[in-house]
Amino acid sequence: MRSSNPVFAWRGFRRDNGSDGSAVRHPQPAVAGEALTNPYAPCADAHTEPMARDSRPDARADGPTMTIDDVVVRTAATLGTVVLTAALSWILLPVDSTGIGRSYGIGLGAALVAFVLSMVQAFRRAPSPALILGYAAFEGVFLGVTSSATSAWISPGVVIQAVLGTMAVSAAVLIAYRMRWIRVTQRFYGFVIAAATGFLLLLAADALFSLFGAGGGLGFSSGGPGIAFGLIGIVLGAAFLALDFKQVEDAIAYGAPRQDAWLSAFGIVTTLVWIYLEALRVLTILQSDD
Repeated sequence: MRSSNPVFAWRGFRRDNGSDGSAVRHPQPAVAGEALTNPYAPCADAHTEPMARDSRPDARADGPTMTIDDVVVRTAATLGTVVLTAALSWILLPVDSTGIGRSYGIGLGAALVAFVLSMVQAFRRAPSPALILGYAAFEGVFLGVTSSATSAWISPGVVIQAVLGTMAVSAAVLIAYRMRWIRVTQRFYGFVIAAATGFLLLLAADALFSLFGAGGGLGFSSGGPGIAFGLIGIVLGAAFLALDFKQVEDAIAYGAPRQDAWLSAFGIVTTLVWIYLEALRVLTILQSDD
């Protein structure tokens, strides 16, 4: 299954021998187009479980392979870096009337650097822990400034609520995925991609309308439309998280090298940041409308 998270979608995990996974061939017919773009694409039966490693005709163990513990440890390190730099930014970059301009500038600059680092990592053949942790650090600076300004000037206390909401959504998706209440099939993937495309197009249109004179854009920053748009964003983030879990599960089953656990961490943290920002949007609108 090719994940809709760009970190996973633009680069497939590698095989256990460190080679590009695009050379993998399944004994059963693959879904059209997927076998060429992702080594862990589902077979024609969307409910078919991944093959065991020793059933692959060319399976070999040239080094340690990725485990769920590797993914958990590296995800914790990446997410911890985001949280730490966000906390430091909250403390060290004031958002009072005298320092808010400088803080906003630093926050936006950090967001740009984080984006560039994420693009560099996305197109690399192998994950780079330095790039991933650098991305997490700069993303944390952006989140720290944004959260501090929102809490100080718009909705006091909303940040804790957004964090708790993100944790609740993530836990719910993990439980639902492990219990197989969410079945990540090709149809599920196609629906999420279509919905995400429409969501991003509306987001871009809203930004353009706001930039060129329509102060309220398409109305997605306030009121009922803003709440509905934010809730859709949270649901899409939850769907992406399920796709990411599937990608990780299949990579482990197919014997991806241990180093690729950093790629898993990168993708999952990217999704968690998205869910947090959408939760912050919804809660801010709800409090401002009270």
